[in-house]
Amino acid sequence: MKRRNFIALLGSAAAWPLAARAQQPAFPVIGFLSSLSSGENSHLVAAFREGVSEVNSVAGQGIRYEYRYADGDYQRLPAMASELVRQRVTLIAAGAPPAALAAKEATSTIPIVFVVGFDPVRAGLVASYNRPGGNATGFCLITSPLGQKRLEVILELMPKARVISMLVNPTNPDTSTEVEDARAATIANGRQLDPVNASTASEIDAAFAHAANRHADGLIVDSDPFFLTQREQFAALAARYAIPVVYPFREFVAAGGLLSYGTSLAGAYRQVGRYAGRILKGEKPGDLPVVQPTTFEIVVNLRTANSLGIALPAALHARADEVIE
Repeated sequence: MKRRNFIALLGSAAAWPLAARAQQPAFPVIGFLSSLSSGENSHLVAAFREGVSEVNSVAGQGIRYEYRYADGDYQRLPAMASELVRQRVTLIAAGAPPAALAAKEATSTIPIVFVVGFDPVRAGLVASYNRPGGNATGFCLITSPLGQKRLEVILELMPKARVISMLVNPTNPDTSTEVEDARAATIANGRQLDPVNASTASEIDAAFAHAANRHADGLIVDSDPFFLTQREQFAALAARYAIPVVYPFREFVAAGGLLSYGTSLAGAYRQVGRYAGRILKGEKPGDLPVVQPTTFEIVVNLRTANSLGIALPAALHARADEVIE
């Protein structure tokens, strides 16, 4: 090879890594994909970022965030997930089940951390809880088995209750599991479950009217993220129809709902943030077990109970982790 050609080739080879580096982000970029809106996500985003900062120490580098919010419209999520992939983000944090599924469909290589309420193994997000494999891991809220616990709370509040309505979103992949779990619990307690579907704000209005017409003694709301976007509507309708409602998360009670029994969402997002930080430091998502909660919280809005004429049982008051007055 002529010396002149060799020098030219050597110069081109030296330029390759520089060009490759130019195509990569100068620092980690986390794509935050959510089924909710930015306002409804603010405290969850804060908890997630706290978790990242607890374990991540990328020397000399910052972390940039790209946020995508579906505002309760799940059909927007696949396009948003694909956009994050095209932007070559370092990691995708997927908040709520529809976002997790959209992220998994969009990429099999970019690491994904998720918060879901359904079985991630059955949904195909991971191979197993202990050894997820692949590019995804996260936090499973295990909300379905809590249907029995929420029924017990309703019956503690309303011992003579006979008909319990349950509001579910038929577009949620875990709806049938939640309904069957709650139905088994109501049958075991000699009560009747009346499932009602709703996937829009107007259908939530209709669902409450249906529950009132059925003379439902109480209502259980499942853990669908769309319902979380409508929590003020829930509180207003429960007051209008004077129906005791048990919710899955504290956020409903803070908005004026009666009572919640479930996992701390902020705690789940903080844990997922820790996983994101560990992945940024070099760990593989497939080696990080899917986390399941070991503690659950009861939150009660005493003002709402008083407005409904419900005397909070002393035992339930004592077990409450938080009483909002």
